[in-house]
Amino acid sequence: MADQDRNRRRDHDHDQRCRGGGGEVRRNAQGRERNRGGERRFSSAAPARRGRTSDPARLAAYETLRAVSADDAYANLVLPARLRRHGLSGRDAGFATELAYGALRSLGTWDAILSRCIDRPLDAVDAPVRDALRLGVHQLLAMRVPAHAALDQTVALARETIGAGPSGFINAVLRRVAERSLDAWLDELTSGTDETTAAGLRYHHPTWVVRALRQALVAHGRDAAELTDLLAADNAAPVVHLLALPGLGDLDEMLAAGARPGELAAGSATIAAGDLSRFTGVQDGTVRIQDAGSQLVARALAAAPVAGGEGQDGGGERWLDGCAGPGGKAALLAALALERGAVVTANEPASHRADLVRRALAAVPERAWRITERDARDIGGEETAGYDRVLVDVPCSGLGAFRRRPEARWRRTPADVARLGSLQRDLLRSALAATRPGGVVAYATCSPHVAETTAVVDDVLRANPGVELLDTPAVLDAAALVPLHAGGAAGSERDAPGPRTAQLWPHVHGTDAMFLALLRVPATPGGPGPENPTPTEAP
Repeated sequence: MADQDRNRRRDHDHDQRCRGGGGEVRRNAQGRERNRGGERRFSSAAPARRGRTSDPARLAAYETLRAVSADDAYANLVLPARLRRHGLSGRDAGFATELAYGALRSLGTWDAILSRCIDRPLDAVDAPVRDALRLGVHQLLAMRVPAHAALDQTVALARETIGAGPSGFINAVLRRVAERSLDAWLDELTSGTDETTAAGLRYHHPTWVVRALRQALVAHGRDAAELTDLLAADNAAPVVHLLALPGLGDLDEMLAAGARPGELAAGSATIAAGDLSRFTGVQDGTVRIQDAGSQLVARALAAAPVAGGEGQDGGGERWLDGCAGPGGKAALLAALALERGAVVTANEPASHRADLVRRALAAVPERAWRITERDARDIGGEETAGYDRVLVDVPCSGLGAFRRRPEARWRRTPADVARLGSLQRDLLRSALAATRPGGVVAYATCSPHVAETTAVVDDVLRANPGVELLDTPAVLDAAALVPLHAGGAAGSERDAPGPRTAQLWPHVHGTDAMFLALLRVPATPGGPGPENPTPTEAP
């Protein structure tokens, strides 16, 4: 009986140390747990005697990892729901967000470290246990969490969600991880590796992505030496970009709550991550969460000069968003079209995504838009020369959106890029065929990969010699609040005026790495149009 009393007192004391005497984990204003000493400390209690109830913030992060691993879910869609389910806000929500996003972002590096600490292949470890270990490693090596709290809370999480069986294994593995600092682990992992592999491990990117991003920097007129800045920017927690739909919404409520006016796009703002559904504008759809790069793409298409035809200043024009789901750019285009007397056709072939487009457009009066559900590759043949302005935001690898989609870097492969290339070319050709003589097509991707950007545009231009590549960076600058130098590094030859594509960068502009090419269909006979549609055969 005396032994039982001592054990209960010891467990109670341990719980009070971890939870600050209250029942909740104590975190500072940045969501970091307090560490009372510089040395690593571990509980003397055996795993079986530790707590069985996990911290709700860690539980939300773990559920997010499980959804991503087991269901191929997107963390940015899953996590907000988990935060609401567990009633998390403020510091706790910030902790859960950093833990979930950080573990997913660094997954490849953490798995490499775990593989050094386990005596069997990591793939042989049950998936729920792997995810619990990844959360533990991230707390030990990348967050200011006391080592004893990281270990004890991870074991408690496993006991609650998986069962008591793996707790001893998790305890032993994380103790091995904690024997070294992150720098020491990275030195061991990168010893004897080439520069590209080492950069991938240190900055948490697959090797093939590091290589592709280096090539993309050079191809888009920047210095390859910027690579480490780009990789680091991919790992930075992104701020939330807001957009007030022109003529329909305003940002007053958000600005009063601490949002800052956007520096790149009109009617935009940035705000710290959190549950934004409390704001009236977000609830009614007149304020949207949308990366500034995406906002600028839509605004650039609306601002691009068209030649000939009626309504060239906007009035009476017909616009097309060929790949509209989930509807962010379509909503902005529709609001701009409403102001100018134009009408947008938002096309999305997948029914469930078309429903998302309907919800996105609900705040805009219906006279400014309509929705179709067609394969965008067929629109050029069905409505040849039917539109003044066409956006084709093609499906892509998403290499430019790693900040907001941390798991995407580990899902994509070079084969995905190769597979998407044919679809991207078909979509651009169809968009050109759907555009009237003198009209403009905006080809956009959220990837800087050469195979998805300039290679696609160059191939289609060679097959359609009458189509004109506009000075896209100049049009983008006209649509932005400040010069962007999106055609290359400032002062370089690639930054000189002339027909060029535009590329935004996380480390330069603070946006997704959006690519944009503005193409104008010739107004003279012989180019794509009603009598001479763009060829549909492969170049």
